[in-house]
Amino acid sequence: MSYSRRSSYGHERRRGRGKGFKGCPVETGKEYEVDIAETSRQGEGVARIQGFVIYVANAKPGDHVRIRITRIGVMTAYAEIVR
Repeated sequence: MSYSRRSSYGHERRRGRGKGFKGCPVETGKEYEVDIAETSRQGEGVARIQGFVIYVANAKPGDHVRIRITRIGVMTAYAEIVR
């Protein structure tokens, strides 16, 4: 029984290298202006740039803020408000 074919297929699908993978539209250290749309379960503000989710500390829904990206994960980014 060979597992190489099955595990390779699963790995490619999980990592997002398939048909719809687009990459990250933000860069660490850069600033962006965003609208906070909602609140996360942890209480952070949630913004989106080209559909990419960004968690913003100390932000609430309805805020229009300038943010700086502090960390980028696999499917999300984290930012702080620039004052």
